[in-house]
Amino acid sequence: MARMFGTDGVRGVAGTELTIELAMRLGQAGAYVLTKEKAHQPTIIVGCDTRISGGMLANALMAGICSVGANAVYMGVVPTPAVAYLTRKHKVDAGVVISASHNPMEFNGIKFFNGEGYKLSDELEDEIEGLIRNGMKDVPMPLGSGIGSVSYRFDAREEYVFFMKKTVPVDLGSLKIVVDCAEGAAHYTAVETLKGLGAKLVAIHTNPDGTNINANCGSTHMDELRARVVYEKADIGLAFDGDADRMLAVDENGDIVDGDQVMAVIGNYMKEHGKLKQDTIVGTVMSNLGFTLMGKRCGIHIEQTKVGDRYVLENMREHGFNLGGEQSGHIIFLDENTTGDGLLSALHLLEVMVDTQKSLSELAGVMEVMPQALVNAKVPNHKKEHFMEYPEVAQAVQALEQKFAGEGRVLIRPSGTEPMVRVMIEGKDQAEITKDANGLAEVIMKNML
Repeated sequence: MARMFGTDGVRGVAGTELTIELAMRLGQAGAYVLTKEKAHQPTIIVGCDTRISGGMLANALMAGICSVGANAVYMGVVPTPAVAYLTRKHKVDAGVVISASHNPMEFNGIKFFNGEGYKLSDELEDEIEGLIRNGMKDVPMPLGSGIGSVSYRFDAREEYVFFMKKTVPVDLGSLKIVVDCAEGAAHYTAVETLKGLGAKLVAIHTNPDGTNINANCGSTHMDELRARVVYEKADIGLAFDGDADRMLAVDENGDIVDGDQVMAVIGNYMKEHGKLKQDTIVGTVMSNLGFTLMGKRCGIHIEQTKVGDRYVLENMREHGFNLGGEQSGHIIFLDENTTGDGLLSALHLLEVMVDTQKSLSELAGVMEVMPQALVNAKVPNHKKEHFMEYPEVAQAVQALEQKFAGEGRVLIRPSGTEPMVRVMIEGKDQAEITKDANGLAEVIMKNML
């Protein structure tokens, strides 16, 4: 039986895979596991992105929370990192986000934060899942005055905006910025923060209707942003995903600046100012080879973890590092927040531009991006972990590994959040690696569908 939790909570198509029954059970089991040792009546805050299914799932989740005796505080549409921050600030027992991040609108997800604002360990997730699969056996369900209540705090997003402006109080009056809010959770907080810091702002995709989140916009669809930056003669473009925990940038020429490059720019700035702990940045196995080469040249050690910002965070906490993230734009500034924070990443990048008075293209030049091809092979979700068990797939992978040995690398892995196997090849020739990556993806789909 496939594990219920992926790399970023429980996800699926709302109504079929992620049902209201499952949302209620997650509320019950999550509240029980995260608060069972508390002497007081626990409180859990809940936020969501702009998907039409968010309210449906939030109410089911909060019903589950209240049924085991915990209180729920619903904050409405807020970014994922806002939930992490507000969980800590208000000293509540846990936080929950209802979001499927960058996925299409028909998907949704449920992810938990503990009372310190951190995503849960595998062990806690397994405990929650075990209770659900066991039908909530032996979990007490209080009656009468023991049942929890739901309250509402729609002003909570203002606290996050205030926190952002206080954390990076940079004067943005010299910059013209185009921001793409992906019709998602950043549509208010990012605009208010950037305007509040004085930016000349052009904001696009800020009118969510419940069905347009991530639709040809945001950090997964950046063509419109690239063109708009050039048209507006802007200094920078910023793209968020649906729940605003990731950010990718566009320089003044319309070229994408990915998460590796953003970390290279900010990491070098932090190192120069004595703020990069142990002169180390934590990346993942998907980080571009050029990121590692940048580190060697600039005296920055690059750690590598499994893909998933939770694994980056685990490494940072274990070893005392304060900057880490992924090529996809999840970047964690552990001195300031406990999870990937797209707006915080944007502010730190803008801070470097203002302080150095350099263009983003010049700053991003600190790292040479090596040619990389990434292709997704759509496969049944229950099979994605077993791709190497198919002989023809294993032979094709081995052949490519031998071909690129010493002159690149081949990385194949199941997606933690979607029914896909991801094929990544790095090498010297973009056309060649793209052809090979597409070829391998076809072999995977042919054998696994």
